[in-house]
Amino acid sequence: MPSSNRPNWNIYRGDGQPQASIQLPAPPSWRQFRDDAEGAIEQQQKKGETFQPPDVAIEMVNAALALRRPLLITGNPGTGKSSLAYAVARELGLGTVLKWAITTRTTLKDGLYSYDAIARLQDAQASGQDNRQETGNYITLGALGTAFLAADRPRVLLIDEIDKSDIDLPNDLLNLFEDGEFPIPELQRLEMSETPVRTLDRENGKQRKVTIRDGVVRCRAFPLVIMTSNGERDFPPPFLRRCLRLRMPNPSPKELEAIVEKHLGEQAAQQSKALIEWFCEQIDTGAILATDQLLNAIHLRTQERTKAAKEFKLSDLEQRLLKDLSSPEEV
Repeated sequence: MPSSNRPNWNIYRGDGQPQASIQLPAPPSWRQFRDDAEGAIEQQQKKGETFQPPDVAIEMVNAALALRRPLLITGNPGTGKSSLAYAVARELGLGTVLKWAITTRTTLKDGLYSYDAIARLQDAQASGQDNRQETGNYITLGALGTAFLAADRPRVLLIDEIDKSDIDLPNDLLNLFEDGEFPIPELQRLEMSETPVRTLDRENGKQRKVTIRDGVVRCRAFPLVIMTSNGERDFPPPFLRRCLRLRMPNPSPKELEAIVEKHLGEQAAQQSKALIEWFCEQIDTGAILATDQLLNAIHLRTQERTKAAKEFKLSDLEQRLLKDLSSPEEV
């Protein structure tokens, strides 16, 4: 490719010749990172700022808040299942979203709290003193546990991809969702009325500390629990009965234009109408495509030095970026 036609983002030449200096292109708005606590909070708020919730999602969020019930959201990748949590937290001023990412090895206790017993024993041996009364210093509440702390306003808890969990996790959550409380046995054994512990979230850049009474965490305002699922498994009826359910609809061309405009500007949205129409047509025929795939392709298009083609045509790179997620990998 001649250098005059090389895209702005094309800095790797592949010729094996070391370059004296490089300048990376500016990152997309949805892939910017900050190394300070304040910046991390700002980045989280931006996730909610750019999301356009459909009317059905607004209705179901209000129902979940009114009924104090968890909301189970299904839908195709990129329809905004996770983004909805950030949008609600930002608009209602409910603080940072507490995210609990689920894997096949995740257990209920992983979300509630962690206890570093080894560190406590090492400190006891080093000091030569019994430090059992300081057990709280070695306990950190997880996203789930932090969400159920006593507070006047609910926190937003995002349980991401719960369908990847072990088969028992949904049933394990039932008691917590019904009772709004859970014990910490390591603290109950101390028989102390008040014990300070650390939480997952931060205040002024440091882990926040809270006081646990009688070794039990009890909520006052039931959190807004948003659980996402890609439909990879079914859930037991008792679990579904206690949840409100929402299938996130696929965005329309008009909604996608608004999303592109928020992320990349009005000009990029106008120039990408044909690509957006093609994207929606593919989804209508059964292809599984995520909105961030579309944003990736449009972002790279806006970095090109060459003039836009008169006829709509996908480049080889764009075809790879917009590959159907349900199709097998090419070898």
